[in-house]
Amino acid sequence: MRIMFLGTSSNSGKTTVAAMMCRYAAINGISVAPFKASNLSSSWHITGSGSPIGIGQAFQAVASGIAPDDDMNPILLRPEKEGVVRYLKGSPCAISDDAAFSEVLASFDRIAGKYDLVVCEGSGSPVELNLKGRDIANMRMVRERGIPSVIVGDIERGEVFAAIYGTWKLIPEEDRRYLRGFVINRFRGDISVLYPGIEELESITGMRCFGVIPYADLRVPEEDTSVSEVSCREGLVSLDELLSACRDSVDLDGMLRISGT
Repeated sequence: MRIMFLGTSSNSGKTTVAAMMCRYAAINGISVAPFKASNLSSSWHITGSGSPIGIGQAFQAVASGIAPDDDMNPILLRPEKEGVVRYLKGSPCAISDDAAFSEVLASFDRIAGKYDLVVCEGSGSPVELNLKGRDIANMRMVRERGIPSVIVGDIERGEVFAAIYGTWKLIPEEDRRYLRGFVINRFRGDISVLYPGIEELESITGMRCFGVIPYADLRVPEEDTSVSEVSCREGLVSLDELLSACRDSVDLDGMLRISGT
């Protein structure tokens, strides 16, 4: 079982939605682990083996009830004085994108071999056209391992229907078969006002809406903070509160079902 959350942009809520999925699966007795092929961050969490991984994946691991593992985020891009440096499991590496992707697939396969469900998070947006040839964290990963995917759009930014449609439209037609649905994140107010737009977008794209996540003042570790015992404890409380708030508005069981297809 596997599922990928792709964003209409950076900070659309992929990390939070993936953490919700990890937490929900773990609560329901499913062996689950997070995965993100490549992460750009100025801070990180050090795993038990001494390798740095993204803060988001470390927290998602805690939400899954397991220890963070360096295979959960094999490639870390770190801004340094000389520019962005690529690290492979803690060591600077000057390897090609294809070689890096081979390492990513090996990490993914090890995670998939240990857990029943792998909850994947994309990086940025899957349709950054200027980076399309070098992107190893989004559609290339989806294609190579046949991962059912859900688009996450942030309505707080505005124009969420255009953002989700634009993402769907810019993904090559042959890859759209992997796009199984979308989620609208950070909504304030009466969800029913969204129904006409949701129905039209479902009709146009053939994707289904898995739900609307209400706006929440989350206390989960962010990418540029650190994962401490206190932040994780507060983060899990906050995540559980969000899961409770989404009980009637998000079809988490539906997303679990597509993860097995």
